Formats: sequence, structure tokens, C-alpha cells
Amino acid sequence: MTHCISILGSTGSIGMQTLDVVDALGIRVAALAAGRNVDRIEQQTRKYLPRLVVLYDEAAAGVLRERLRGLDVEVRSGMDGLLAAAQIEEADTVLTAVVGMVGLRPTLAAIEKRKKIALANKETLVCAGELVMAAAARCGAEIVPVDSEHSAIFQCLQTCRDRGEVDRIILTCSGGTFYGKKKEEIYGARRGEALNNPNWDMGAKVTLDSATLMNKGLEVIEAMRLYHLPLEQVSVVIHRESIIHSMVEYCDGAVLAQLGAPDMRLPIQYALTHPNRMPCPARRLDLLQCGALTFAAPDLETFPCLRIAMDAARAGGTACAVLNGAGEAAASLFLQDKIVFGQIPELVEYALERLPVRRDPSLEEILEADAQARAAVAERYQHLA
Repeated sequence: MTHCISILGSTGSIGMQTLDVVDALGIRVAALAAGRNVDRIEQQTRKYLPRLVVLYDEAAAGVLRERLRGLDVEVRSGMDGLLAAAQIEEADTVLTAVVGMVGLRPTLAAIEKRKKIALANKETLVCAGELVMAAAARCGAEIVPVDSEHSAIFQCLQTCRDRGEVDRIILTCSGGTFYGKKKEEIYGARRGEALNNPNWDMGAKVTLDSATLMNKGLEVIEAMRLYHLPLEQVSVVIHRESIIHSMVEYCDGAVLAQLGAPDMRLPIQYALTHPNRMPCPARRLDLLQCGALTFAAPDLETFPCLRIAMDAARAGGTACAVLNGAGEAAASLFLQDKIVFGQIPELVEYALERLPVRRDPSLEEILEADAQARAAVAERYQHLA
């Protein structure tokens, strides 16, 4: 059970819902960290009075420092600030909900301090899963997933005495904004069309990744790392209703599923209270009102990002870091209205084809691959522009 928490990414969707859970459970907040949202983190700071507050953007941190003058709160910035928040002594749990590769080093830092990691940063496991899981095993740090799908799997595995009994993991997927459309219908789609998920209230980047199915590709790689399974034992099904959050199929044919209303506060709370359960502010599932539950295979031709991610998982090494870095760079261009929807997978595939794969990479090589992937996307974009 979490008693004191540090929240990395407190002003985003996951961070704010985590604070709902913190309120419900009476958990103390030791540190808050975010990117550059001065107004929101100021409000949070005045309410929770953490010892440390971090804004990654140095100029924004300077503004916040002035606003909080007179409060007994330290304000820091940059990666040094994030690392301090990840390692703050009084926090027993660190929730990592920052978006992107910036979350990798703070997660490793928290692991070194044997914190419980409530993990909501996909990139950590996608890009450096082997390093992160090895560090957690070496340090005795517990990693509990926050993503609804991985939380579902984690819960379904709680009574599994032998992981050899697991036949496969089945990740469910809402299908995103453009489910049922054909490639030619959505190729030229823009930001306003893509950021309209049918079930989940998420940030722009995650909503876009859901629309392209890149999100599900990243989750496939996460599942491989978290549960030490090969790609062949991780599959994806479209489940539009988002009621079944994922499933585990065992060797005898039994399938265990975790069901719940599409509300992130439930998996967030389970990550904080595990192995215990407590009343939760999330809305309850009413089986008599949720309607029929449907399943379908993903359309890899219309949504090639899932196929591309699975190819990267198969390649291994730095391919996953290239996938993620290129995906982040392409998503950023799309969210700035510089490219159209169909160009996202094209740019990601270009980077993967251009950059060599390094086997058993070090942290430095992973970070270098990420930087090279972003540079490749930028170069290709300049050619297209």
C-alpha cells in the first residue's frame, strides 16, 4: 500500500486522475513534476504542499518559483529536477506518467532507490525494457503497470503459480477514432479528426497513438518485457466497448479477463494499493447496461503502425528505440499540422529502414538510437516539405 507518492507527469490526464485517487485514499504527496504547465502545477502545489515541485521547462520553473515564493516548497527544473523527484526519500512509490523518452532515466533512478514504480510511461519498457527489468530485479524494486491493458494482465496473473502455464496474452484495443475506415478515407486526416477517441479521455499524444494503433504496438512490446514472453505469445483483438481490458489464455484453454468501466482511476488505484484492494472513485461497471461485447481482428493494412511495431519487436535491439523515437517525432509533426495522418507510419518506417539495429544495447546506445530516429524523421520531413 502506497503511503507517500511522487508523481512525474502530474498535470497530464494520468497525473490528474492519480490525484483523484490520492484524495480518496489519503496518500501524502512528496513531489510533483510536469513539463511546463505553470497554472495547473501551482494549483496542485498549493493544495498538496509537496516538498519538491519540478517543471522540466526552465523558464516555466522560474515563473513558478516566483509564484510560490513564501511557501516551503523547493522548485527545480530539467532532468536534474526529474531525477530528484524520482529519488525523493520520503516517497515509497513513484508514478511515472511523463510522456516520451524523458521518462526513462527518472524511472531507472527510482528503481535504484528501490521505489515501487507505478508505470504509466510506455517508452521506458519499449526502448529499454531489458535494462529496466534487469535493474528492477537487481535492486528489488517492484514495477506495477498503470496502463489499463497491462493492469488487466497483471491482475489476471495474480493467481498464476507458474508462468509456463500461460499460453498467450490477449491485448484488447478500442480501435481508435478511425475504426472501420479504409486507408484512402483517412490518409489525409488532420489533428481535429484524429483526437476523438470513442471511449477514453487521454492526452493528445496517447489519443493519436490510439488512432494509428501505434499505442497497441507499443503495448505489445511492453507485454513482452513485463512478462518475459516472445512476440508469438502476445496478440491483439479489437474490442470497441473497452469493457474487457485484456485477457490471459492458459495452456488448458481457460481465458481469464479483467472487466471494468473505461476509467483510468481503477488501474491507477490498483497500482498504488497492490496487493490490496480498496473502494475506488472510479465509476462501476453495470453489466446490464454495457450491451453486447464484440471482437475483431485489427486491420494492419489501414493501420500499419501496429505491424511496424511488431516488426520492430521481432528485430529487437535498438529497433524498438528507433520505432518509439520516430513515432514521437512523427506524432509531433502531425499535432503541429505539418503532416497528414497517413504520413505518420511512412515516416516511422523510413527511420527503421534507414538505421541499423544494435544488439544488446547500452543505455547510451538506446538514447543515441532515439536521437538518430528523430533526426531521420526531421530529415525526411524536410525533403517532403
